Amino acid sequence: MAKKATKIEIQIIKEAFVEKYADAVTELAYTNDYELLIAIILSAQCTDKRVNIITPALFEKYPNVFDLAQADLDDVKDLLKSCSFFNNKSKNIIKMANTVIENFEGDIPHIQKQLMSLAGVGNKTANVFLIEAEGANLMAVDTHVFRVAHRLGLSDGKNVAETEKHLVKKLKGDLHIFHQAMVLFGRYTCKAIKPDCDKCLFPHVCKTKQTFHV
Repeated sequence: MAKKATKIEIQIIKEAFVEKYADAVTELAYTNDYELLIAIILSAQCTDKRVNIITPALFEKYPNVFDLAQADLDDVKDLLKSCSFFNNKSKNIIKMANTVIENFEGDIPHIQKQLMSLAGVGNKTANVFLIEAEGANLMAVDTHVFRVAHRLGLSDGKNVAETEKHLVKKLKGDLHIFHQAMVLFGRYTCKAIKPDCDKCLFPHVCKTKQTFHV
């Protein structure tokens, strides 16, 4: 098991992430809350690049929750067929649209519990939405965040929930920056396979070269 990061090392990590990623935003393409939430739902176990290829046609045909709520399921499935788990995701986004109309007057809610009442929206999806939409001081743990957190000794949690608690406790403020930083750092540098250690921001802090998976 990797050693835990010291307080000094945590500060080094925080400062490096803020310096490089303070202005970073999601790589998902969207123009409003509706598009953002759908893009995040679709991104579960699917790359942002793939989601950005899929969504333009979806948003053109169904530009808002009112149109999507009336959508034909088979048509939505056809639009999402190159996305992982497209059958369930198609059902979920249509159901989500209906719930937003019924319970929130057609507006995507900005309260975590209300977001989590929507089909296809769990804790991580709700947090990612709030982080991107309003810079909320929240942490969302995906496979990249999980891997980076363990390699840097920020968490030894066995699951996403434990890892999120550890990161919130140790990083505290500016969590929206650290979430985005860890996603991008994990995606392009601290990769699961063949991490680019030569470009690491803090090789002197890294605790392990072991690969972790959620």
